[in-house]
Formats: sequence, C-alpha cells, structure tokens
Amino acid sequence: MADVLSQSELESLLSTLDPQAQDVKPATVPSHGDELRSSITVYDFKRPERVSKEQMRAFQALHDGFSREFGAAMSGMLRSIIEVKLISVDQLTFSEFIFSLENPTCLNLMHSAGLDGHVILDLNPTIIFPIVDRLLGGGKAPRPDVPKRPLTEIELKLVSRITKSAIDGLEKSWKNICDLKLEVSQVESNPQLVQIVPPNEVVVLISFEIVMGETRGIMNLCIPFNTIEPLAGKLSSDTWATYTKRAADARQKLNLEAGIGNASVEMVVRLADTDLSAQEVMNLSVGDVIMTEKSCKQGLNVFVEDRPMFLGYAGLIKGHKAVRISETVSRPEDLVEQQLGTSQPEANDLPPAEPQGG
Repeated sequence: MADVLSQSELESLLSTLDPQAQDVKPATVPSHGDELRSSITVYDFKRPERVSKEQMRAFQALHDGFSREFGAAMSGMLRSIIEVKLISVDQLTFSEFIFSLENPTCLNLMHSAGLDGHVILDLNPTIIFPIVDRLLGGGKAPRPDVPKRPLTEIELKLVSRITKSAIDGLEKSWKNICDLKLEVSQVESNPQLVQIVPPNEVVVLISFEIVMGETRGIMNLCIPFNTIEPLAGKLSSDTWATYTKRAADARQKLNLEAGIGNASVEMVVRLADTDLSAQEVMNLSVGDVIMTEKSCKQGLNVFVEDRPMFLGYAGLIKGHKAVRISETVSRPEDLVEQQLGTSQPEANDLPPAEPQGG
C-alpha cells in the first residue's frame, strides 16, 4: 500500500504541477508540532457544548417514541396517513434558532410548570397550511400553495387542536422524568418578537419531519438548557434505564392472569410408541393386538401444547375415558436449579475461619 501524503506534501505536489506557480515549496517531513496542531479541535466560546452526548442520546430516545405516537394521533385526527420522523437533536444558541425560522411562522410559546420555564413549539407554514386545509375539508390538491401570511383566528383555533395533541404526546413521553404540565401562553407569527432567554443562551433543538402525502414540513421543539439543567442527572445513560422502567400494576397483573387463564390449550395423552414396518401395517386387521415395549404399569405421558407436563394412568369414570394425574414431569430448567441449589453450600455449612496468629 502506498504511503499517505501529508498536507504539506500535497501542497508541494500541486504547486509543482501548476506551470504558473512561482514559489515552489519543497516537500517537508511533518514535525511533531504539525501532528499536534492537526489533533487540536477549535472550540467556539459563543457556542459552548453544555449538553453532554449522553444527554443528547437520551433526548433522542425520549422523542423518538413521541414522534411515533404523535404521528398516530395526527393520522386519526386528519383521517389520513401522517408520518412524523425525528430528524435531528442539536444544541445551539437561542439567536441562531430564532434566525433560522421563517417569517411568518406558527410559533407556540408554552409554559412548563414541571421544568419551571418556557418551551417553544414551532410549526412550519409549509405543513401547517396543508393540515388546516385538510381539517376544513380540502386536501385534494397534491401540493397546495402555501400563502405568505400569518394564520387567521379561525386557523389558529384549528391549529390549537394539533398543538394540544403534541402537548399530550410530550407529557406522556416525559412523565418518567418529570410532569411537564405544558400550557400555551402565546402564539406568534413573527419569531423575532419572542425572547424567552438571552440570545447567547444554549438551547436544545429537536426537529421533526411531518409527511402528509407529497407535502413535507418541519416541526421544531426548542428547550432552553437552563430549563432542563436541574434534570440533567436524570438524562444520563446510567440512570436512563431506571427512569424508563415502570412498576407492575396489580390490576394489570390480575387482568393478564385472568385472560391467560381463560385461554384454551391442547392436552394429549400418549399411550405408547412402537415401530412397525409398512408390510406389518398393511397386514393389520380388526382385532389384532400391537405389542409395545412399554409396561401397562408405567405412567402415560400427558402433553400440554406438545410439552410433557404430567404422568398419569388411563381409566374409566362413569363410562368415559379418563386419565388420573399421578405426578408432574420435572422440566430441564427445574433440574438445573435443583442441582445449583444442592451444589452451593449454605453459609452455616462453611467451616469456621481459622484465627490469625499474631
């Protein structure tokens, strides 16, 4: 394999090939300082990385479930297939987020009692106007024209249903961490008029793509870092699993046991097994006796859903064929547990420790 050229060697080679070049720099061997400079990453103090990668992954897992649930709720509301996909989770300054939005837009300023701060839910006009058109009975055009104007009072009333569905999904997704208690306090069309944190404050921007037929649009959820900073410990990877686990509900357990208890299963009693040749089977007639290697005093195998569960004996009760269960067949996992229990000595059976001589 050929050696990899350094940046200085590449520049020297390109300058040699250029006939107009006047200053041809000779190829130099990269020094230790060059390698050190190449490994240095530039840090921008205007955009500090205050949210760790573990917390960003927690945000992604948290809102990935929200996107599916919100898409199902929107599909039921609009009577159409709506797909909501989580496309990115980034951290940036609040001013960068505001200047990235369209004007006019549908920006919902929501107050969260659980986070003790404000959250912004932005709905892009390219998707919100087609959704409103669908709610008003339209939606026949594959790509309707998007007007460049703010929403009217009637349209804002319809959009509130979408916002309410998004709030319900967010509160359900966040309930293992905190009780959001979101409430829309203001709806603005001009994003420049909304100022919930200083411009250089770091925010977490969670972007979703809403797809309705051939129409696509972006929905943004902006959460300031100082709002979620008290919950930073709950968003780390080592505690994320503990917060996602739910305790078993007694009512659900009883309902599950009752439902499974009423399910029907197939029980088969196998009398005996034997091997016969094809000629012997062809010569069988009524009244013939087939001899097996199994004694009549041995128990019969009782299978439940093709798994051996019991041993029993055949008989008659009131003129009906019956099987009396005599014992339970030991499963392989039960034998393993029994052997492990007998092989491990108890604490009381251990010999006493010898005293250490001084």
